[in-house]
Amino acid sequence: MSDAAPGTASDRDGLAGKVAFVAGGYGGIGEAVARALAARGATVVIAGRDESRASALAAVLGHAASSVVLDALDVASIRSAVAAAAERHGGIDFLVNSLGTQQIEPLVDVTEEAFDRVLDVNLKAAMFVAQAVARVQIAAGRGGRHVHLLSVRAQLGMRDRGYSAYCSSKGGLALLVKQHAVELARHGINVNGVAPTVVRTPMANDWLADAEIHRKLIERIPLGRIAEVDDVSGPVLFFLSSAANFITGQVLYVDGGITATQ
Repeated sequence: MSDAAPGTASDRDGLAGKVAFVAGGYGGIGEAVARALAARGATVVIAGRDESRASALAAVLGHAASSVVLDALDVASIRSAVAAAAERHGGIDFLVNSLGTQQIEPLVDVTEEAFDRVLDVNLKAAMFVAQAVARVQIAAGRGGRHVHLLSVRAQLGMRDRGYSAYCSSKGGLALLVKQHAVELARHGINVNGVAPTVVRTPMANDWLADAEIHRKLIERIPLGRIAEVDDVSGPVLFFLSSAANFITGQVLYVDGGITATQ
């Protein structure tokens, strides 16, 4: 891991010494981001519903990493988790929102319960974790960064699968990124999104375990392979870094070229 001090030549990206709140930080992409941040000298707070998983990851990250319990379906829990992290570490510089869920249901079979749960986790929780972190950052007056994890489904529908709830939530999140960006710009807070295609994580096992589905995926991706978690964590760190000082309100599609062809 890097021990670079803020402002040194080895910390040109401006990540060392920052406090990063990673919501959903023990999931496949969230964990990759958390590890990459810790490797660059940031203090990482792993936030999620499973206290044992969050604390276990924090224990191996170093750089004063810690964990907090956050229930994405409970706004009070979100606010409590952010407040605890800010108090513990003296503020929050970065938010990485990697919260997400999915339930596939054909349009004619969509249930109100499933639709609400997907939107509550993927969109409503994004709203309120961003609000809680923004309040801390505005009060501190030192700016900050927010990065939300989306999906190519923010822009593209899915053929032959029941994605009404998921596409709605990710499409809404794309506009939420833009709205938060313009509201928070005067406070020196940049807000962006990273939208991958299928990434090789446990959440994608049902896609990748089926040889025929796997083959069709590869055929659709111009770069000819499945995304790895590092393909996503890199762009997230770019948006958090000083290289992205003048970028806000953008969604970067990390999709091997899918949205360029559809």
